[in-house]
Amino acid sequence: MKGSKLISHLVLGMMCLAGLASTQSYAAKLPTVTMMVGGIDKQIYLPYQLAQNLGFFKKYGVNMVLSTEQAGGVGAEDAMVSGQVDLAGAWYVHTIDFQQHGKKVIDIVQLSGAPGEREMCAKGSGVKSPEDWKGKVVGVTDLGSGTDDLTLYLAARYHLTPKQFTRVGVGAGQTLIGSLEHGRIVCGMTTQPTVNAIEKMGIGYSAMDLATGDGVKMWLGGFWPTASVLARADWVQAHPDLTQKVVDAMVATMHWIHTHSAADIADHLPPDFVSNQLSSKQEYIKALAQDKGQFLPDGMMPEGGPQTVLSVEKLAGKIHQPIDLAATYTNQYVVKANALLASAPNAGK
Repeated sequence: MKGSKLISHLVLGMMCLAGLASTQSYAAKLPTVTMMVGGIDKQIYLPYQLAQNLGFFKKYGVNMVLSTEQAGGVGAEDAMVSGQVDLAGAWYVHTIDFQQHGKKVIDIVQLSGAPGEREMCAKGSGVKSPEDWKGKVVGVTDLGSGTDDLTLYLAARYHLTPKQFTRVGVGAGQTLIGSLEHGRIVCGMTTQPTVNAIEKMGIGYSAMDLATGDGVKMWLGGFWPTASVLARADWVQAHPDLTQKVVDAMVATMHWIHTHSAADIADHLPPDFVSNQLSSKQEYIKALAQDKGQFLPDGMMPEGGPQTVLSVEKLAGKIHQPIDLAATYTNQYVVKANALLASAPNAGK
């Protein structure tokens, strides 16, 4: 009896090893695609790593190699355009910027419809809208940055000119917190987990929500598409099958986010993403539950979104020639990915 059990265990072990070898062989045969993300550990960029951790890239036929841009290094979108990586996990607005410089870049799947930012204002400041910035100093990441553009646009919507208030670059994280805490700025635009840290310290509050669909509709006048997957138009043309596989994986991830809780999402991310010096895991989950609405459930470009982004760029003085918005994004692959999920409901699980 003992001999038969030993033989059974040996056979089972050989089968497991064979299965592992088969899985490794399968993964080795998958085509490799590289993507750099503009801050892969940021909550606003969580879908890329989540797709990897859920196994969706391999499930849909891609060996995805993810990397993240480093402080002071090349940006994700620039790495993609120069050919250092195939794809970029970056904001949609870069497609417009590149078009002005004669470079054709396409947004192949849209992950969020809001910047994920909040205007955090000092406790006791009484700031409720951009009207209250008059004569005050407001913090942005850097002058000329996306947060600077959004700040200018918010001000203009409330009839405030750039000469009526002051904008200063205060960075993000601890430097922004310090500027708010010591009164160097009355408000500053930032994302999670900095938002949570400011609230936890009791030094500020969220006066303007640019982190949810409802928030951007109120403050910006419509969806403001941000996190996406960008690719060079020539790469997409040369790799339509690979493009479809990547989009299939990302759309499945967006469906997964939409049907799971913030706690479920946090459990499938690297521990150091969800727990760090600015936020505990529970605080991360609370913040994600609050701002989860920024993520689109289907990967489709929101109607009117590109025009809203273009309007912000125009107001910031960054548009110098006519822009063909239709050439900056495509829903072609997203439509097919959603049809695939609809025909096989378990494909996104």
